[in-house]
Amino acid sequence: MLSIVIPCYNEEDMISLFYNEVEKVNFPLEKEFLFIDDGSSDRTLEELKKLAEKNQNVNYISFSRNFGKEAALFAGLKESKGDYVVVMDVDLQDPPELLVEMYESIINEDYDCVGTRRATRHGEPPIRTIFAKSFYKIMSKISDTEIVDGARDYRMMSRQMVDSILQVNEYNRFSKGIFSWVGYKTKYLEYENKERAAGTTTWSFWGLLKYSIEGIIAFSDAPLSIASFIGTFTFILSLIMALMITIRTVIFDNPTQGWTSLMVIILGLGGLQLLCLGILGKYVSKTFMETKRRPLYFIKEKNDKKQ
Repeated sequence: MLSIVIPCYNEEDMISLFYNEVEKVNFPLEKEFLFIDDGSSDRTLEELKKLAEKNQNVNYISFSRNFGKEAALFAGLKESKGDYVVVMDVDLQDPPELLVEMYESIINEDYDCVGTRRATRHGEPPIRTIFAKSFYKIMSKISDTEIVDGARDYRMMSRQMVDSILQVNEYNRFSKGIFSWVGYKTKYLEYENKERAAGTTTWSFWGLLKYSIEGIIAFSDAPLSIASFIGTFTFILSLIMALMITIRTVIFDNPTQGWTSLMVIILGLGGLQLLCLGILGKYVSKTFMETKRRPLYFIKEKNDKKQ
C-alpha cells in the first residue's frame, strides 16, 4: 500500500480537489490518504470529515492547535501504514502524475527514496527566489548534510527509510535536512514550478526566512564559528589600533582626539558583541527546548479506518 501524507492548514478549498486529482493517477498499489489538519481556523476539518465519510481510503488527524508543518509531517509519517510513503502538499503544486515514476524508480532502480526539485521558480516573487537560492548556496558551504537546491518535501520513501526518520525525534525539526541526514539512496526528479490550484498560501516571506534560519541552526554550527572569528578579528584589530595610537603619541607627539571616533568604536564593538550573543542565544534556546522534551503535537480528533 502507498500512504499519502498531506499536511493541511486552512485549505478548505483544496481538500476535495486534491483528492480527485490524485485519484485520477493510475497507481499500481492501493492508496491511503492521510490528511493532517494542523489546527486550521476555517472549514478544513469539516471538509475532511465529509471526504472521509464518502471514501474508505481517507483518514485524517486534527491537532488541538497549530503546531506547524514539521509537526504535521512527523505525525503523518508516524500514523502511516503503507509499505511506501509519499509526502505531498495539498495545493497541487506537487504534480500527482509523478507518483508512478517515483514508484517505478524505487522498484526498478533500487532507490530508497525518490524526491523532487523545481527546475525553475517561475511565478514566485523575485525577492523570494533570490533568498531561496542564497539559502541553498549557504547550506551547501556550511553544512555536512546535503540540501539539494530547489528540493521539495514531495518525495516517496520506503518503509525502512520512514522508520529511520521517525527515530530522529528531536523537537526542533527541519525535514529537508533530516531526509538527507538519515542517508539512503535517493534520486531527484525535476519539474517546472506550478501555481496553486486554489486558495492562497499561508507561507509569508518572513515565515520562510525564519524557517531557513531554523534549518541553518539545525544542521550547522558555522554561525558559532563566525561569531568566534568576529571576536578574534576585532580583538586583533583593537591591538593594532592601540599600537598605532601609541606610536603617534610617543614618536610624533600627536595624541588622538575626538569624541565621535571613540563613540563609533564603542558602538561598533558593542554591536558585534550583541550579534555574537544573539547567535549563541539561538543555539542555547534550541538546547533549552530539546531538554524540555515537550510533545511535538497533540491530537484532538482522528479517524482510523482499517486498510
